[in-house]
Amino acid sequence: MDLVIRFAVSLLPVVLFLITLVYLDSYKLVHPRPLVMAILIGAIVALVCLSINDAVIHELGIRRRVSSRYFAPVLEEALKASYVMWLIRRRRVGFPVDAAILGFAVGCGFALIENTYYLQTLKTSGIAVWVVRGLGTAVMHGGMTAVFAIIAKTLYDRREGKGAWWLPGLALAIVLHSLFNHFILPPIVSTVVLHATLPGIILFVFWRSERATKRWLGERMDVDAELLEIINSGKISESRIGHYIEAMKKQFSPEVLVDILCYLRVHVELAIAAKGVLMMREAGFKAAAPEGTQEKFRELRHLEHSIGKTGRLAIAPFLHTSSRDLWQIYMLDQ
Repeated sequence: MDLVIRFAVSLLPVVLFLITLVYLDSYKLVHPRPLVMAILIGAIVALVCLSINDAVIHELGIRRRVSSRYFAPVLEEALKASYVMWLIRRRRVGFPVDAAILGFAVGCGFALIENTYYLQTLKTSGIAVWVVRGLGTAVMHGGMTAVFAIIAKTLYDRREGKGAWWLPGLALAIVLHSLFNHFILPPIVSTVVLHATLPGIILFVFWRSERATKRWLGERMDVDAELLEIINSGKISESRIGHYIEAMKKQFSPEVLVDILCYLRVHVELAIAAKGVLMMREAGFKAAAPEGTQEKFRELRHLEHSIGKTGRLAIAPFLHTSSRDLWQIYMLDQ
């Protein structure tokens, strides 16, 4: 019975925190599959870090306390952050709130393995130790990766993926993790402080992200709708895009120009459909992709091959090519 209590106290809080984050996301943009994958990645990272930490302590003769304060935070936060960085680079994350959820999921997987490991090795520890590890250390692991994810996603969007957009968030996560492991405050007090600050930070991000999402949806929907109306009206030659395509006649054959225009039309239709799904979800409806979406994706991929990289670059000024705009197409495809 004592083992069951220690197991519940050390593992349940971080899982419940993650479930709460998913529930609070009104757009429900993080699907179960990537969420589970993030937890599994975090678990794998924990196994790797435990092996490396033990090897460093035994081979180099470093005291465990020194390792936990200076070496472990760098190793653990860097490896946890690497998967979130990959998601952001591959445009699998649309908004900071999605990054926060996936980042916390990675930390959750890490904490589940780490606490299970210590449950096996610290069998004689009292219940207070597991209260601190469950409410404190486990949530800290999720929280630090979530903080990194929020900062990294924000800077990636602002800098359009250029420069060391990942460095400030990673540095902050490492410093906070190291400070937590220094036990400057008593463990129970550190746990209370963590729970007094982290939920507020996450809730603030949710509020800001939802405001930004609504603003982005309204602005982009108007632009996309206007562009689609021009294409479908048959008066494209009188528009700015018509003049632009006219100027491209020297670079592309008539057949490729037609495919470029078709590519633009399908891309905009999918973008409008994605925004419609997001608006429906925000309003509380369980919206799915419209019928015929997969056929449009097949057409889009065929046209991408037909016009080539040069054609896609040529039409880029009329497409929204930021990570958030490209992400909406990926989201609809999923």
